[in-house]
Amino acid sequence: MPSKQAFSVETDSINPLLNRRHFVQLGALAGAALTARQVLSANGGGSQVMRVGVAKTVITPEQSLWMAGYASRDKPSEGKDHDLFAKALALEDAQGNRAVLVTTDLVGLPKELSDRIAERVEKNTGLSRAALILNSSHTHSGPIVQVKVYYKLPEEQVTAITEYIQTLEDKLVAVAEAALKDLEPGKLEYGIGECGFAVNRREYTLNGIIIGVNPIGPVDHDVPVLRITKPDGSLKAVVFGYACHNTTLNFYNFNGDYAGYAQANLEEALPGCVAMFVAGCAGDQNPHPRRKLELAQQHGRSLSDSVLKALSNPMRPIGGDLRCAYQLTDLPFSPAPPREKIEAELASSDIYLQRRAKMLLETLDREGKLPETYPYPVQVWSIGEDFDWIGLAGEAVVDYSLRLKYELGPEKTWVCSYCNDVFAYIPSLRVLREGGYEGGQSMVYEGFHGPWAPQVEQVVLEAVHKAIDQNHS
Repeated sequence: MPSKQAFSVETDSINPLLNRRHFVQLGALAGAALTARQVLSANGGGSQVMRVGVAKTVITPEQSLWMAGYASRDKPSEGKDHDLFAKALALEDAQGNRAVLVTTDLVGLPKELSDRIAERVEKNTGLSRAALILNSSHTHSGPIVQVKVYYKLPEEQVTAITEYIQTLEDKLVAVAEAALKDLEPGKLEYGIGECGFAVNRREYTLNGIIIGVNPIGPVDHDVPVLRITKPDGSLKAVVFGYACHNTTLNFYNFNGDYAGYAQANLEEALPGCVAMFVAGCAGDQNPHPRRKLELAQQHGRSLSDSVLKALSNPMRPIGGDLRCAYQLTDLPFSPAPPREKIEAELASSDIYLQRRAKMLLETLDREGKLPETYPYPVQVWSIGEDFDWIGLAGEAVVDYSLRLKYELGPEKTWVCSYCNDVFAYIPSLRVLREGGYEGGQSMVYEGFHGPWAPQVEQVVLEAVHKAIDQNHS
């Protein structure tokens, strides 16, 4: 059946002053569904069956590696503040439909690595590509997992990083399979907390938009929380999210940043529980304040306290049939510049423009033209008739979360970003028109020839609604 809310592709993105606090009351609560195997559904019908499994593994590099996220770094890591983890949650409904979420304390996985992991998991377990979400916390205090334009690495680091990526791939395949082997009856309940340290970072100045603090810009302070309990009532796992760059720190120690501290706090407070962080639409959101270790710890404590508070409040049971959809859509670039303009950038004083120009010219020589589109993955898991878990690739700005929750209902829609392929910022039409780093400037560092075309938001939202319709048809 079609998605419940009308969707018009003619409309612009949400008003920049609109945020969760303005529309949260617009979403109607969906009917609850009980999920424990032994319990009948609320309307007296058949039982709502769900099995769950979890697993975790350390993915901290064993040697010093160049760290991801900041072009200004000029040396490899110097140590660690705490370990980085990969964690997995497996779900299975009464019909045997399965799905696995894998979270990582990393800046983001590239498409090539995600595809290899998915292919191996499918070969080993039969799990379809649509049923595997690979989400990264986007910490800038983890190792490089993809060599990009802005990294100028010594050859020995390229070799060491390549070896680490292979080890990482093996571990992510293994943790997904371990979660599937851990499947046992369980109950899923959903709630939403609130946490306020995220701020919109697109600061308006007379010289244009800079990365700073915009106190009136849109934010999403929701903290979605999924509680998983065993039949005896004990807590098995907690999955939670937040829409904020995981970038309090810019040091040289491996560190999961605020998301890492929040997970550690929860696992200490809830013995035997696996805590998993899922990054939201944080493309234009920063923690505030930042740049001190104690601030990362403070933000982590604020977030874990929000999760604990949500767990202490009544939560909505969810369950039923598990359906998964994966849409690969063509995200259009703006028209490519002429070759002469690219060649001129080889002489630029900006080293990043030089490096990008070299890459683009190599593509022109090899392919005869620059790409007109990028294959953009959109993923939706639907549990029962009243819960949709949306996974967007890239670094989507907060407008996507706010708009989708407005259209679909904030109490039954969880929107994630940094899923499956973290390759560039995904601006809304509003952000694209305004420009700035997320609106197009960052494409230099990602190696793309220019900003996205104006229909970028329309294409992404159409793909989301198509996937939801597929699940509910």
